[in-house]
Amino acid sequence: MEIQSIDHIELFVEDAERTAARLCDAYGFALRGRGGPETGLAGCRSLLLRQGEITLLVTSALGEGHRAAEYVARHGDGVAVIALAVPDAQAAFAEAVERGALPVAPPDVLGPDDAQVTFASVYGFGDVEHRFTSRRSPDAGFAPGAVTEFADPPAATGGLLAVDHIAVCVPAGELDEAVRRYQDVFGFDQIFEERILVGAQAMDSKVVENPTGQVTLTILEPDTTLSPGQIDEFVAAHDGAGVQHLAFLTADIAASVRESTAGGVRFLTTPSGYYDALPGRLGALDVPLETLRELSILADRDRWGIMLQIFTESEHPRRTLFYELIDRRGARTFGGNNIKALYEAIERQRFSDQARQV
Repeated sequence: MEIQSIDHIELFVEDAERTAARLCDAYGFALRGRGGPETGLAGCRSLLLRQGEITLLVTSALGEGHRAAEYVARHGDGVAVIALAVPDAQAAFAEAVERGALPVAPPDVLGPDDAQVTFASVYGFGDVEHRFTSRRSPDAGFAPGAVTEFADPPAATGGLLAVDHIAVCVPAGELDEAVRRYQDVFGFDQIFEERILVGAQAMDSKVVENPTGQVTLTILEPDTTLSPGQIDEFVAAHDGAGVQHLAFLTADIAASVRESTAGGVRFLTTPSGYYDALPGRLGALDVPLETLRELSILADRDRWGIMLQIFTESEHPRRTLFYELIDRRGARTFGGNNIKALYEAIERQRFSDQARQV
């Protein structure tokens, strides 16, 4: 099975128009197309967004018969489909099912012979599906006959380049099985693992990646022998395994943070003391320390280089989905030294939310 990259990500949401508008205003995505019953897309409304190499499909159900309705009723808004680009979606689907994957949708071929697009889906984790996607021509439309793309689409205004990685939370005891599934069914490799301690709570993390390095999943499970924390809360609020956050790659994180802040995005804040310790921990950085402090950007170093990252507050009522901006300046890892700072920041948001509810 030759998985090449992420073709697109589909979010199931209550209101596709509202969510798409928010992603365009806050992160600089451009609306490139629409789909619905009038275009041959049954039971739902979908909006196609693009920026850099990122393609998002934002979908809401028009009735109870569409899978998006069931998903939103159970989980709220969230990532429901991670589509994987492959040379032959029909062959990949058959191979995945033979290896034990549960099928979601059999192969569906769209478009004319010279521009065919084929979709076929199996479950990945929880009820999130992987949609194998093959395109006979790079100029083929996203989904011919289902999504109508604009002849003169607007340009994206953000500085986001690609999906760097996807963070997944699973219930306690399911981490190893999830990793084995990606190894045995999808041919991924485990490239990293870490145990993260935050106060009286702990979580375990393993990272799996396809051979090209273009599809990376960070999978986390809580340690239920210690105090409950954010992973426990995510699993409870989301009602099972799901995508906790999407990490978007940017070449200039300071500019991206400022642009998104102007668009109304709220980022998690970091204590000033974190920045006091940075020069001794990391040495000289490419970005002025005061810029990092001003914008609450986290920094880490591995043997390949520097990595800068920041996390948004969740805008969802269940606090189950948020975003990360990441700027890789040679670094290949995931900011292990910053994960503790991230979860401490989320804890501050959680306690602040609880205080406001009292």
